[in-house]
Amino acid sequence: MTTKTKLWIAVGLGLVAVVGVLVGVKALQIGTMIKAGKAFVPPSEAVTSVQVEAALWQPIQSASGTLVAFRGVTVGSELPGAIREVSFDSGTSVKKGAILVKLDSSTEEAQLAAARADENLARLNYERAVEVRKGQANTPADLDAADARYKQAQAAANTLRTTIDKKSIRAPFDGRIAIRQVELGQVLGAGAPVASLQSVTPIYVEFSLPQQALARLKVGQPVRLKTDTFPASTWDGKVSTINTEVDIATRNVRVRATIPNDDGRLRPGMFANVEVVSPEQVPVLIVPATAVIFAPYGDSIFVLEQKKGPDGKDQLVAQQRFVRLGERRGDLVAVESGLKAGETVVSSGAFKLRSGAAVVVKNDMAPDIQANPKPAEN
Repeated sequence: MTTKTKLWIAVGLGLVAVVGVLVGVKALQIGTMIKAGKAFVPPSEAVTSVQVEAALWQPIQSASGTLVAFRGVTVGSELPGAIREVSFDSGTSVKKGAILVKLDSSTEEAQLAAARADENLARLNYERAVEVRKGQANTPADLDAADARYKQAQAAANTLRTTIDKKSIRAPFDGRIAIRQVELGQVLGAGAPVASLQSVTPIYVEFSLPQQALARLKVGQPVRLKTDTFPASTWDGKVSTINTEVDIATRNVRVRATIPNDDGRLRPGMFANVEVVSPEQVPVLIVPATAVIFAPYGDSIFVLEQKKGPDGKDQLVAQQRFVRLGERRGDLVAVESGLKAGETVVSSGAFKLRSGAAVVVKNDMAPDIQANPKPAEN
């Protein structure tokens, strides 16, 4: 074997030894990392907790509604004519039968004077015919003709009286008159509007509820009404009408409630928030709404359980549980299924958890939970 060959062999053995050393070092590092990963325990997540509480709630069905006048009409003229008198001011209250507008009736009054004279003559002729008939001096046909002529004259006079009466446009019921749409001297056509008349004491509110509400919805059921116009006020009323059919497009049923409105603050057309209150109380399980993780595939809540940790010690573990939710009130929500009364659930911090994660409870950071929260005013 030549010297050159021996040199190449020595170099090759050296390279193999270097590679072997590097591989051994790397294998040792990877093995150490795997052992460290197996021994690693994630730190406990800080959360707040609350117990699932059993309570009695009156079921409330909320809806958005529109206020409707108890009676509402646009007062108009039945007959054409020129306005000779306007007896109301815009925005005032009027009584049933009050004259709002008088139209010119001078022509009809002149015709009525002639009709009265004709009526009086026909009456006299009829009375004479009756007396003559007693003496058998005329025929029954003569008496019938006088009677018919008298009745025709009466009808003609009554027609003119009715026409004159219709020239006085009156309020059909008690209510508040809107902005008037006519002026003195204006010539009105038949059916021309004079003003809108609304009776708002009491007032109706109309709203829609899903068809599932029909099982608990009854006439006479209490209703609470609020409006953004008067946020500090609440009106109590009752359901007065439930529509006989369900809307085929929305599957909602239309409901009308009657609301007292003695002060007249509620006006037709206003938007209102309506709550229909069931008279009976039902048992519910309630938790803070912050405990719920809302998701398209289902809502869930983390329940706290005591389990053995890797070190053999007891620790709190969060287990995810899917639930079905019910009514919500303020910061609270009712749970219809998935939980039991007395169980402890995560009330805040659930968004960072996974099922089986260890947690540590720090209730000193718990938010204030209220059924009727009132935001602080700046």
